[in-house]
Amino acid sequence: MSFLRWLSPGIEVKRWLGLLGVGIAVIGLGLGYVLRDIYDYYTFPEWVYYATLQFLPRWVRAVLFLAAGSGLIALGLYKLNRSLLSALQVDYSGAQLLDNLYRRRYLKRGPRVVAVGGGTGLSTLLRGLKNYTAQITAVVTVADDGGSSGRLREELGILPPGDIRNCITALATAEPLMTRLFEYRFKNGGGLEGHSFGNLFIAALTEVTGSFEKAVLESGRVLAVQGQVLPATLADIQLCAELETGEVIRGESKIPKHQSRIRRVFLVPPDPPAYAAAVQAILDADLVVLGPGSLYTSVLPNLMVSGIREALRATRALRVYVCNVATQKGETDNFTVADHVRTLLDQAGAGVIDCVLANSLPAKSTHPDWEVIKPEPGGPLPPGIRVVWAPVINERNPHFHDPDRLARALLDLYFRHRRSLGRFFPVGVAHRNSGG
Repeated sequence: MSFLRWLSPGIEVKRWLGLLGVGIAVIGLGLGYVLRDIYDYYTFPEWVYYATLQFLPRWVRAVLFLAAGSGLIALGLYKLNRSLLSALQVDYSGAQLLDNLYRRRYLKRGPRVVAVGGGTGLSTLLRGLKNYTAQITAVVTVADDGGSSGRLREELGILPPGDIRNCITALATAEPLMTRLFEYRFKNGGGLEGHSFGNLFIAALTEVTGSFEKAVLESGRVLAVQGQVLPATLADIQLCAELETGEVIRGESKIPKHQSRIRRVFLVPPDPPAYAAAVQAILDADLVVLGPGSLYTSVLPNLMVSGIREALRATRALRVYVCNVATQKGETDNFTVADHVRTLLDQAGAGVIDCVLANSLPAKSTHPDWEVIKPEPGGPLPPGIRVVWAPVINERNPHFHDPDRLARALLDLYFRHRRSLGRFFPVGVAHRNSGG
């Protein structure tokens, strides 16, 4: 009985396919009667004689038309089958099939968005954006030298995988268990304690594939990433900070631990070559988003790569800097929105952003090391830069953005920008840039 119960769904599918075939045959028979009457009472032009192959015997014509019809039906079923299977391969959440098909078609028509940054801020943004567009590129800093990433970087000589792993899991559409596996961090074990499985997976793939970039690509395929994750550079770089005291701190993980105000950050070696695919993604984008994330250690390291910086100046996309909703101890103590913007432009130079998105909701800090930034400029802004205010804070955790609120605010800003240029694009409609 259990075998019959397992077999019954297949039998039922064949039954309805058979019924579909009978329906098509009945329709064909009806059309045949109609065409027979038309042939009897209507005189056709001479070309119809040749178009309908009447110079051939009827049985030959019947075979040809049956073969053509069968071929079209087979092609249609094949394409339908591929569409259904592609939807099922990336959806293990129990969502309805039709909803998933609609969602995939809808997201593919979304704007091309490039998000530049690192850390938890960038992954927060990506989790929100993937609900509105499938055309997402994350350009991620590779200056991390702390924790599991730092250890793998030192012991294996690979680029730090941590921030890239966070972005891959944020954009993942694979089974939730796989995402949890990539985020799993070993709590004990000689040599394993503190490592995340995702970092080890990327490190192993780097050895197997022979390059870090191929490892990142294959990791994205494993988790069925919606979009792509790219390093800002493939160079082995070190982030350094010069403090106002004149002291130079070497290493991204050490920078927030010093209380003196940061004067500037720089890379060693200076001016590393940008990853070509990241540059091209920025040039082709409709919307480029800088941040959110640690200003000095997540956002600015990408802008210290000259190719990324010049691509930002050259792109025709709308360029938005997302200001953090809270200050970060050791980096942006007592910073206002205006302080964040001035620091960004002082370090990266003019022409890399068009506007700033900042939180408009007041909130109280719940952590001694972080202070929620007030919803006001807090000082003069650089010429030509405007602030757009929106309620993007996570009210349950006011030191972070709400992913969905942030994504909706950015896309609303983007489409209002497009309308201001004289062109209107409904949400989800693909288009080419015409300026910006």
